[in-house]
Amino acid sequence: MNKEVELQDLGLKDYKETWDYQEALFKAIVDTKIRNRRENAQLTTANHFLFVEHPHVYTLGKSGNRANLLVGEEELATKGAKFYKINRGGDITYHGPGQIVGYPILDLENFFTDIHKYLRLLEEMVILTLAEYGLKAERSKGETGVWLDVGTPFARKICAMGVRASRWVTMHGFALNVNADLGYFDLMIPCGIKDKAVTSLNVELGKQEVDLNEVKEKLLKHFEVLFEAEIIEQEKTSA
Repeated sequence: MNKEVELQDLGLKDYKETWDYQEALFKAIVDTKIRNRRENAQLTTANHFLFVEHPHVYTLGKSGNRANLLVGEEELATKGAKFYKINRGGDITYHGPGQIVGYPILDLENFFTDIHKYLRLLEEMVILTLAEYGLKAERSKGETGVWLDVGTPFARKICAMGVRASRWVTMHGFALNVNADLGYFDLMIPCGIKDKAVTSLNVELGKQEVDLNEVKEKLLKHFEVLFEAEIIEQEKTSA
């Protein structure tokens, strides 16, 4: 089992270009697994972890409701935002500058074959990271992602998650609001969940800006421990 995970930081990159890149990495892993099965081979499957920031974009999961995006194409254009219907789970999500988006593209057979556990460990990675900033983050029953003040009238989401998995290979992932412009969340019903707020790490800490690279380092530290993985860092690339 290959526990090495190749890390790439793509910087600020268009959503569709990144999605296509994810699909290529995903397909390469799946193709290797198919070949192993057909030819009784023992080729090693790769694991990847992509960090990226996207220009303003709204994405709708395969089970999502388009009505949860509250504006039309023209208003999106005036906001400099795009919209895509995609093949992950979940409903509608916003991505934009100041948000850390992580896409683990893993062969879970290198780790464990349990999608529920996979999602819970991604949440735990974020929860442990936020704890280092003095925030008590939690899961909210029946709602994937990471929240603050769960069970109170002030519950607010700080990290959204949505994944796709096939043949135990994952793609898509999580979006952690660090220095996000929260005004863009007003144009949708986040994840289709009404009457609950969204927040960002800088807002919670009362800071104008939080160091994104510092947050990424903390996320990776916890990822390595939780997944018993070894991060192999590549140079910053434009995929």
